[in-house]
Amino acid sequence: MPANADTGNSTHSASRRIRRFTARVSFRLKCLLLILLCLSGAIDARAEEVISLALPMKCQPGVTCFFQNYVDHDASDKARDYRCGGRSYDGHDGTDIRIRNLEIQRQGIEVLAAAPGRVIGTRNDMDDVSVKTAGKAAIAGKECGNGVVIDHEGGWRTQYCHMAKGSVRVKVGEQTTAGQPIGLVGLSGDTEFFHLHFTVRHRGKIVDPFAYGVPANSCGGGRSIWAASLGEQTEYRPREIIDYGFAGIAPTMELIESGEIGKHPFASGSDALVAYVRAIGLQAGDQQVLTVQGPGGAAISTNNLPALDRDKAQFLVIAGKKRTEVAWPAGRYSATYRVTRDGAEVLRKTFDVESRSR
Repeated sequence: MPANADTGNSTHSASRRIRRFTARVSFRLKCLLLILLCLSGAIDARAEEVISLALPMKCQPGVTCFFQNYVDHDASDKARDYRCGGRSYDGHDGTDIRIRNLEIQRQGIEVLAAAPGRVIGTRNDMDDVSVKTAGKAAIAGKECGNGVVIDHEGGWRTQYCHMAKGSVRVKVGEQTTAGQPIGLVGLSGDTEFFHLHFTVRHRGKIVDPFAYGVPANSCGGGRSIWAASLGEQTEYRPREIIDYGFAGIAPTMELIESGEIGKHPFASGSDALVAYVRAIGLQAGDQQVLTVQGPGGAAISTNNLPALDRDKAQFLVIAGKKRTEVAWPAGRYSATYRVTRDGAEVLRKTFDVESRSR
């Protein structure tokens, strides 16, 4: 019947329109969902983006500054660095970058922002004095000393401690750029030597910049988050020599750390000829020997020390003798410092000085 035929055609036509509409809506929903997923992924990726850190001190590692201590990776009351070495101490939550002495510090060694960010905290009024002199009670709750805290994108935060009194150059709320000077290296807070204590946190957790993401109880894992441009400057060194030379008197640690040893150079009329070496990171079992020779290779002095009974944060070795003649013979004097472990040489340095006739 015509009426029935018309009704059937209308029904089929409406069904096709509904299916086409549904398909179009479904396609658009799928596209929208895909876009949202992509945006969500991009946001998550940015939020979890790993920070890239510039060196937070204006210096050259291994030459004008040195990594003294690394983050402690041992959960017990013992300590180990990210390479399972002893270059740390219990509970140490940052990287210590040291300079040699007071004389260098007085020249003004700049502390630099390690990445772009916003300053969220500062302190700038604590005296530059060793904690051995001030005492723990005087710095309680202010162990960082004069310092700066900077917030970075993605939940990252960096902290800079033990800066010089009155040297902090930034204020809370200020935006910083990577490499921007924010203060000077000092001796404030809980410290006994001139250095920058640099701490990195991600979402509140301590991060070792030499070993980000390192699995627990592993050695040498994780990855560096130092800027690639630093290259070998951030290379791990189990032991290092930070001071060496000749003096006309017997050096002490106090003379070396103050820089005053430089006022006593060896000369032909010096009362003594003394070679010295200060090393950091020496390990239990290391054996040290320092030998001094005169012009033509003549033996002058040898200091052969017994194996160390424990790890040493720093160690001073000297060798030499007093003058027995009117003047030291003219010529070249040399010294060789060697560290051996289980019969193998692990560190060596040879240096010399010239003595001229009066």
